[in-house]
Amino acid sequence: MVTSNFPEGPLRTRALGVYAGTAAGGFSLGLVAGGVLASFGWRWVFFAPVILSALILVAALVLLRDSGGPRAAGGFDLGGAFAITGSMLLLVYGVVRLEHPGEGPWLTAGVFVVGFALLALFVAVERRSASPLVRLGVLRAPLVRVNTAALLFVASFGGFQFLVTLYLQELRGWSTMQTGLAMLVVGIDTVLAPTLTPRLVNRFGNTRVLLGGFVAAFAGYALFLPVGLDWTYTAMLPTLFLLGLAFSLAYGPLTMAATEGVADDEHGLASGLLYTSIQFGMALGLSAVTAVSVAAGTGLDGLRAALAVPVAAALVGAVVIAYGLRKEQGGPSPERVPAEAVTTAA
Repeated sequence: MVTSNFPEGPLRTRALGVYAGTAAGGFSLGLVAGGVLASFGWRWVFFAPVILSALILVAALVLLRDSGGPRAAGGFDLGGAFAITGSMLLLVYGVVRLEHPGEGPWLTAGVFVVGFALLALFVAVERRSASPLVRLGVLRAPLVRVNTAALLFVASFGGFQFLVTLYLQELRGWSTMQTGLAMLVVGIDTVLAPTLTPRLVNRFGNTRVLLGGFVAAFAGYALFLPVGLDWTYTAMLPTLFLLGLAFSLAYGPLTMAATEGVADDEHGLASGLLYTSIQFGMALGLSAVTAVSVAAGTGLDGLRAALAVPVAAALVGAVVIAYGLRKEQGGPSPERVPAEAVTTAA
């Protein structure tokens, strides 16, 4: 919406700066607000977003106006929407069922088979649909790499955040407020994303900065692997700081790369693919660490085993980005990305 409603130049840059600042600030505020709400009762964590969503809806109806431009012809691809949604739900459910591998292995296998079958059905529907939900031609190698990397980046953090919450509250006895404040360090991307990242992208290029974000995330997760019950908060700080740095270096460049080389009229599609990958990655990350933790046993041993999932996801993501960088270096020199564009960082 920002790129389509604001002309390229200083006005769009300012608009993206506001977007980046509020999005990054929302992450930090959510951590603390979640702790405060949970201290009054865990149900408030689920009830408060209903109120906020209602307020946002009213604000959107009042403040947002249709540009009145031409509308795309065609209908809505319900078949494709149901197929891909069903596929993602079943694949996540299949991962969750791996928590207890001995219970109904054939049912678990069947869930995965049906999930992949629906994915194949989605591709078939998109090939034949007059108004496809996803035009398959847009799925070129660079875009697939970016979405795969985004999925892995968010999967690793989603799983790690869940495990740290269990560690601090279940094993260490910290309150929800203390846990939220402890994670607040990750919110340094509020400052670094719009200030440091643009300069780095201007000097080293988008892909190298993105790779740096994945390396920082991998290092942060790896440093947390030997966690013990007697760890001080100071011992946890390097990991939390590196994750804040990782978000600063990765999230904005991922957003930029997701629409790079995509036609203007398909920016919405490219953005939708990116955020679908992010949401699916969050669900997979949570499911994977839960499955490994339960299978490995309770307590600190199970948590340490599950911490290998974020480490592995970040490492694979770094390999995906490094491969893309290698492909770029092997071909024509890519056009340098304007530094101000990185203010899409969240």
